[in-house]
Amino acid sequence: MKPLRRGNAFLLAIVWLPLLCGAPAEHKDSCVECHTALEGNLGKPAAVFSQDVHARDGFSCSDCHGGDRNTDDPEASMSRARGFIGKPARTAIPKLCARCHSDATLIHRFKPQQRVDQLAQYQTSVHGKRLAAGDGAVATCIDCHSVHDIREVRDALSPVHPLRLPETCARCHADARHMAPYKIETNQFEQYRTSVHWEALAKRGDLSAPSCASCHGNHGAAPPQVASVANVCGTCHVLFEELYNKSPHQPVFSAMGTGGCTVCHGNHGIKQPSLAMLSGSGAVCAQCHDATSKGGATAAQMAALLGRLQEALAKSDEVLNRAHSDGMEVSEAQMRQLEGREALVKARVAVHAFQTAAVEQPANQGLAIAAETLRAGQSALEERNHRRRGLALSLITILITMGGLWLAIRNLEAKPEAAPKSARR
Repeated sequence: MKPLRRGNAFLLAIVWLPLLCGAPAEHKDSCVECHTALEGNLGKPAAVFSQDVHARDGFSCSDCHGGDRNTDDPEASMSRARGFIGKPARTAIPKLCARCHSDATLIHRFKPQQRVDQLAQYQTSVHGKRLAAGDGAVATCIDCHSVHDIREVRDALSPVHPLRLPETCARCHADARHMAPYKIETNQFEQYRTSVHWEALAKRGDLSAPSCASCHGNHGAAPPQVASVANVCGTCHVLFEELYNKSPHQPVFSAMGTGGCTVCHGNHGIKQPSLAMLSGSGAVCAQCHDATSKGGATAAQMAALLGRLQEALAKSDEVLNRAHSDGMEVSEAQMRQLEGREALVKARVAVHAFQTAAVEQPANQGLAIAAETLRAGQSALEERNHRRRGLALSLITILITMGGLWLAIRNLEAKPEAAPKSARR
């Protein structure tokens, strides 16, 4: 037997490597071939299945519906003896999907990083518990991921892509008729679309911004318990959580059985924080503290400090921008102004300690920086004015000189020329 040449060995490796690695081999697919020729609901699954992530990895109809896709005989391909189950019952969907998605050996052949505990998580969720109790109206895998055109989460057309997930959850949770038996409000999506989280996600395209699954979980979806609300928010807002846990509010809210963060910020319709939350007739603090109480006084003091710093930075910005637009060099002061804005952020964060001293320290630092940059901007404007005055004097001097020269030339031109001596004789 002749030894294999290097080129032939390479070709054999290309042919056999996929099989050795466990990739599915090509098979006849009578299910897709037959249903593609059909119309209506029988043809639609085959029409969209080409976009499905399972089709890309070599799976087909029979892997979920059973039967034999290698034969064109309908009696054989849809034979119960060959495992054909037809349309699965809704209550059977999670375990049907889990036949593959809970099999680490199988899943890791195609997606090594994917978790295989989705079914276990789902069974702990509100959806899973109700399904186990016989409620067939709750969400299962296909309600969130779709059925025959399932896409990867990172696919922008996937119903569970971060930009689409809120609308996917709202298909059930914003449907008053669907949610009526559960006595659950249906305004969550409406409120969420007014929140800072939605603005970051939908308007700024920040895919890391919180959506439904960020707070409630995905397969193990459950409403955060009162005791865990701060922990849920703290997964993103770590420093806020640390300050809150050391604040006088933490033990009080805990004893009242209320979720700390949601008391002041709400849950789905979280708005951009403002000074109005601390002081004024509609202040959040005023819901518990009247203006003459210690808490009311603390809120007013914190609001005053933040207000002074905001105004000081805004005034400095206005002066620096004017100087910059007039061509003056104020880049160093503008860079310093960024430190002042950082101090404002720190002061706003420190509000969650609910102590005036905690806010006072970064606020005073910011006020000192704002005063410094304001002086730099004012000095630049004074320098600009000085230069303008000098330029104006120079222009006036030049104009006077030009005027004098013009008059001198006119006088010379106006004098009669002297007659020649020969003409006088």
